Amino acid sequence: AGTGSGQTPPAHWVTQDVRVAPQIQDGELAIRVETAHARALEVRAEGSHLVVRGVLRTAPEGTARLRLRMRESGTILTAPLTLGVPREGRVPFTAHVDTAALTDIRVNHERLRPTQAERSIARWDMSVEIVDASGDEPTSTRRALIMDDREGFSGAQFAQKDPGRTVYARRSPGGYLQFCDQPVQPLVDHVSVHPDGSVELTGSYPAQGTHPLELVLRQTWSGHEYTFPAKAKDGRFEARFVPAPTHRYAGETPLRAGFWWPSVQKPDGSRTAVQLAPPVHGDLPLEVDAHGKRVELQARQYDQLALMAHSELRPEERSRHRQTRLRTETYPAARHEPLREAVLYDVFGGRMYGDSPRAIHEEMVRRGLPVDHLWVVKDGQCEVPATAKAVRVHSPEYYEAMARSRYIVGNTHFPRWLERREGQQIVQTWHGTPLKRIGFDFDNDHFASTQYLQDLDRERHQWTMLLSPNKFSTPIMRSAFRFGGDVDGELLEAGYPRNDVLLAPDRAKRADKVRRALGLPEGKKIVLYAPTWREDKQRHRGGFLLDLRVDLAKARAGLGDDHVLLVRPHAHIVEPVPGAGDGFVWDVASYPDIMDLLLIADVLVTDYSSVMFDFAVTGRPMLFFTYDLEHYRDRLRGFYFDFEQRAPGPLVHTSDELIAALKDIDATSAPYAEAYDAFRAEFCDLDDGGAAARVVDRMLAHRGATTA
Repeated sequence: AGTGSGQTPPAHWVTQDVRVAPQIQDGELAIRVETAHARALEVRAEGSHLVVRGVLRTAPEGTARLRLRMRESGTILTAPLTLGVPREGRVPFTAHVDTAALTDIRVNHERLRPTQAERSIARWDMSVEIVDASGDEPTSTRRALIMDDREGFSGAQFAQKDPGRTVYARRSPGGYLQFCDQPVQPLVDHVSVHPDGSVELTGSYPAQGTHPLELVLRQTWSGHEYTFPAKAKDGRFEARFVPAPTHRYAGETPLRAGFWWPSVQKPDGSRTAVQLAPPVHGDLPLEVDAHGKRVELQARQYDQLALMAHSELRPEERSRHRQTRLRTETYPAARHEPLREAVLYDVFGGRMYGDSPRAIHEEMVRRGLPVDHLWVVKDGQCEVPATAKAVRVHSPEYYEAMARSRYIVGNTHFPRWLERREGQQIVQTWHGTPLKRIGFDFDNDHFASTQYLQDLDRERHQWTMLLSPNKFSTPIMRSAFRFGGDVDGELLEAGYPRNDVLLAPDRAKRADKVRRALGLPEGKKIVLYAPTWREDKQRHRGGFLLDLRVDLAKARAGLGDDHVLLVRPHAHIVEPVPGAGDGFVWDVASYPDIMDLLLIADVLVTDYSSVMFDFAVTGRPMLFFTYDLEHYRDRLRGFYFDFEQRAPGPLVHTSDELIAALKDIDATSAPYAEAYDAFRAEFCDLDDGGAAARVVDRMLAHRGATTA
């Protein structure tokens, strides 16, 4: 087991001096029987010293000392033992350790001095043992000092002369006394779960006075984090929070599946881990239901608190064996059942409610068509309206819906095992006008893998309909997807249904609703920065880096009085936006539908993203932050046309140029009025607010032809 007491099983005392210690060795359980020749019973502070009190099983030969050794440097510190009067065959002892000497171990060794940035995380561990100095050091008898917590002491923090650091006397994973020179941080001694789904943490915090803090939940893989209020007062720490996202852009969505690590952030921005005192280990794991997601509080790495947000799939659904059976048995069997009058919508694999499938759904609902509406949802990260029913990705009902829904409408690639059956329609809306090369037109190794092209070659035969956003895109999509000739499907020039909202009669009302939902200040110009992703900026554990080249400090200084900057990274980006939440920078990556953001933006800043073609419908100014134009165009993706010559706005190459252009956007964009008009004429020729109606009409026509 990798968590809690399963990771470091607690020892059990069978006699006064003998303990049985279970251990995990190479994945197997082993039992160690150990005689305690030296036991630590208490560590307390007395003035400038830490007093260690304990008992020895036998009296030492000669002078005995307490010996501390720092693992990282090998530095040794000793303190004499004062022996008491033997009682019941045991010899009590005390030792006084100078806290200043403990600090000096770190300070006097150059490589152990943490930099300012490291101060909040640097921790140095010291082993503690009893040495019988009957002769030279090599011949000394050493006794491991086992922490005996049967009298109630299981660890405590003690202040150092350095106000930002503390000495933590703790029980090590093996059950021995250990001193740790570490930052001031919470030592949680009580964890509770309340009926409302909130988690309460209380513990010690070795700093007097009142300290406003924030509890931060961070997912290491994605970089996403959420903050909650916390405080420390007169040496005690407390925080109460619901382990769920703190934003409400997407409704009551739960934490993404995976590990979340709590830390405490101080007003200066530094962070420390949340440690667990040994008595809490036996209370974990604890479970809480947070917005429908099962979240488990665990002890990880022995004494670090971690939150595990479980998958929405039940254990019996998500195993590899079960998924194989669902794919190879359940799905094929369901294909022999009658088709269900239902529409299954899939936007980026269940990540959101939006894009063209949303517009098609709303058009079908407006018409009152007699069909059930099913929406694919991944990991609970998408809240669907009352007009649709959520279907969990890879659940049994998901495979059944794929097999039996009359219509499947999606904006990206479908599962490779999906096979269109007679009478079923699969509508591929896609999600952008192609400036960048796509599909079989790729000629680099970053995206066009052999497996990708093999999957695409199979998938194209499953589409009943492929949407083209404009006449320019039609021949490109036919070629890039090889959608013609041997393909039994229709390439429909209908425009993108998602763009209808930009021309809808109620767009001003909807825009006002979006501004209120985001909490944007009134009277400020809204700048939306929506860059695409870079295939060569992949993170080591998946996803892609946010290569943010905007100098946010300068932008805030130059634009903050009358602008707000909304940053919308591409869906493949898995890092948060730095500096968001300061009133100027807004991280809107989690907002469900980018079309709402286009609706409220006064200015769009992008690079090579196809969002430029959608925003052009509004006629509002655009800037293109193309700091890596040559690399992206010539080596990474390639373009279908001369972007520099036809761009409907200025191309800027540095952050300073971008900020200067935004300061006077009217003057900056004025020279591009003619180019903008030409751009709209070519790429927005089908945008008239009626694309969704045309697509639904065609879907119904196909349905009529099938049943005729």
